[in-house]
Amino acid sequence: MTAPKHIVRSFDDELKGLSQVITRMGGLAESQLATAVEALKRRDTDLAERVVRGDAAIDALEEELDERAVRLLALRQPMATDLREVIAALKISSDLERIGDYAANVAKRVMALNQIPPIPPANGIPRMARLAQNIIKDTLDAYAARDAERAIDVWHRDEEVDEMYTGIFRELLTYMMEDPRNITPSTHLLFVAKNIERIGDHATNIAETIHYLVTGQRMIGGRPKGDTTSFQVVEPKARMDGDGKTKEP
Repeated sequence: MTAPKHIVRSFDDELKGLSQVITRMGGLAESQLATAVEALKRRDTDLAERVVRGDAAIDALEEELDERAVRLLALRQPMATDLREVIAALKISSDLERIGDYAANVAKRVMALNQIPPIPPANGIPRMARLAQNIIKDTLDAYAARDAERAIDVWHRDEEVDEMYTGIFRELLTYMMEDPRNITPSTHLLFVAKNIERIGDHATNIAETIHYLVTGQRMIGGRPKGDTTSFQVVEPKARMDGDGKTKEP
């Protein structure tokens, strides 16, 4: 979708300014997630602290966009496609701000994990984070190109993030049952995985907003979901007594 040109050039500049703020927010949010996961892999508290401090920059950009949008609405009274541009920017900035919050939450869990002995890693977490990063990037590309088809593709890919979260959930529950000493680190890792799963959800929200921005229509059908953790039951393994007989767990 190509944005229409207006007689008053400053109107075009103001709309373009909204898109530029969204692009900056998206780049920061993507970087925050990547850095938080790198801090997790390296057990790097300094890097995690940098992510927590960096969340303020995303918050400041959201405030800037809010001010720009309110001023544009008051002075220009946009209609039709122009109004959708403003409303979409407001909604997308809110989702990006939440993505930044979840990345900071991951970093805070890393700081807690670094104070206790490590456990066998949940190998799916870095893969899950990379997938979420790719989804964020593709979502921002769809926004820049005003590409509804690409937004629909992103919308469907969130199901893969959910499925990976379900696998990590089961893996970490198993660690907890095998050894009570694993409960604390596994719980922190569960929250790490959940925060990444929520990042995927917010990227999907953005995809839906892009589709509405381009087409003027809501996406039809229920959002694909692969998160089945609400129904997961992991049975404890049977243990053997000194005579080699099975004991109740």
